[in-house]
Amino acid sequence: MDKSEKQQALVVMVKNPVAGKVKTRLAASVGDEKALTVYKALLAHTASVAAATNAVRYIFYSDLIERNDTFSDTDFRKYVQCDGDLGVRMDYAVSIPFKNEFKKVVIIGADCPSLSAAHIQQAFDALDSHDFVIGPATDGGYYLLGMKKWNRWVFASMPWSSPELLAATQALFESKGVAWKALPELTDIDTLEDLQHSNLSAII
Repeated sequence: MDKSEKQQALVVMVKNPVAGKVKTRLAASVGDEKALTVYKALLAHTASVAAATNAVRYIFYSDLIERNDTFSDTDFRKYVQCDGDLGVRMDYAVSIPFKNEFKKVVIIGADCPSLSAAHIQQAFDALDSHDFVIGPATDGGYYLLGMKKWNRWVFASMPWSSPELLAATQALFESKGVAWKALPELTDIDTLEDLQHSNLSAII
C-alpha cells in the first residue's frame, strides 16, 4: 500500500444478486433471470475495476455480506448498507472511511459497464484541487461522486432515481460555492435500450 492509497477510499454500493430484486426496469423487458445475469456481469466488471484502483476499497451490500464472491475478501472491507433512502445509505457509506481519517472518498455503484479504473483515478486526482467530483450519467443521474470532506448536505432531499438528480446536485454545488469537476459522461444500464448499446449486449 503506497502513501496515496492510505489517503483515499473507494466505496462501492451494490445489491445482493437475487432474481427479481435487481435491474427491475430491465427485467420488465428481458425477464428476471436475464436481468440477474446482466447484473452479475456488472458486478464482475465493477470488482475488476475497483481491484485495479489505487485505494482502500469498501463494499456495501444491500442485505447481507457475501463472502468469497466476486469482491475478494482480502481486497474489500465489507459492510451492509443501513436502512433508509439512497441518500441516507450513501451518506452512511461515505461516513465510514471519513471517520477512519481518509482524505478523499469516491463512491460508485455497479451499473456502469464503461467505467474504468482510469475514471476513478481521474476522480481522485480531481480532488487535489476541487471539493467535489461527479461522473454524469446519460440518464440524468451520476455514476460516481467524490469528495474530500464528509458533506452530508449533498445527500439530503435529492431527487434520487430521477432524471433531475445530476442537475439538482450541480445546482447545489453552485449554491454552496464549492469547487467541483465533472468527469466524462457514461451510461448506466437500467433499461433494455441501455443494454443494447453497451458492451454487454451479447447477453441478450
